[in-house]
Amino acid sequence: MTELSISTAAGVFDALVAGPPEGRPVLLLHGFPQTGLVWQRQIAALAAHGYRVVAPDQRGYSPGVRPERPEDYRISVLVDDVVALTQELGWASFDLVGHDWGGAVAWWTAHAHPGRVRSLSVVSTPHPGALATALRTVQEQRERSQYMIDWRETPATEESMLAGDAEGLRAAYAGRVPQASVEAYVRHLSQPGALTAALNWYRAGRPDGAIGVIDVPTLYVWSTEDSAFGPAAAQETAQWVSGPYRFETLQGVSHWVPEEAPETLSRLLLEHLRAHGEYGTTANTASAESRKT
Repeated sequence: MTELSISTAAGVFDALVAGPPEGRPVLLLHGFPQTGLVWQRQIAALAAHGYRVVAPDQRGYSPGVRPERPEDYRISVLVDDVVALTQELGWASFDLVGHDWGGAVAWWTAHAHPGRVRSLSVVSTPHPGALATALRTVQEQRERSQYMIDWRETPATEESMLAGDAEGLRAAYAGRVPQASVEAYVRHLSQPGALTAALNWYRAGRPDGAIGVIDVPTLYVWSTEDSAFGPAAAQETAQWVSGPYRFETLQGVSHWVPEEAPETLSRLLLEHLRAHGEYGTTANTASAESRKT
């Protein structure tokens, strides 16, 4: 695994990369409050099987792409970043994996660019439409999501998170993330402007448009101890995927799946990638038969 700088019109993204240059390309998108480092175990596993894996530090997390305005973190802009990164890498098509906010970007990218996304794997984050339904109809999900409103509307969120050697930020990992990774994330987000940029993802406002049903082969991995996303939104996600769909539930695992259950997640990703190496009309026609819930 080596470091890579990827230049785009928006700026320079930092990334981790591994695997043979000619390998089948896979893009891994991290969430809050982490970096591409969250995927280190999956990067190693996929690269060992011949995949070309790139895990960028997304907008705001890469110092070279850190605008100050919240509106510069709208979901459409984040999707454009994915397209720009993959174009710069020379990938006409690619497999897309996302966790947390990276999962949200992955859903929107698969919807906007189905011809480029060979397969989709999302960890923790339900389809945005499923989450919206749960927020309207399930009080429990509204309570789970209250933190997003608090962070969005509280100007002093950064100060409270970083006070006392970042005690508030450290608490977010709930003791489920390896300490070495926690220290790396805290150092990274303690850089001037870094945490504000990361929180601007929450402050950017509503999406520019509506998201529909996803037609590409999709793996969705949810865990029973996820504090942010409850079972209603997780189960509703099946209604928003028309392509081949696999839903996996990890018992006793928290929101931090890539680091808490790395071997299980790597196995699921490899199975999904192998199952959908070539996706076209035939696979799409048979999608209803290949669903797993």
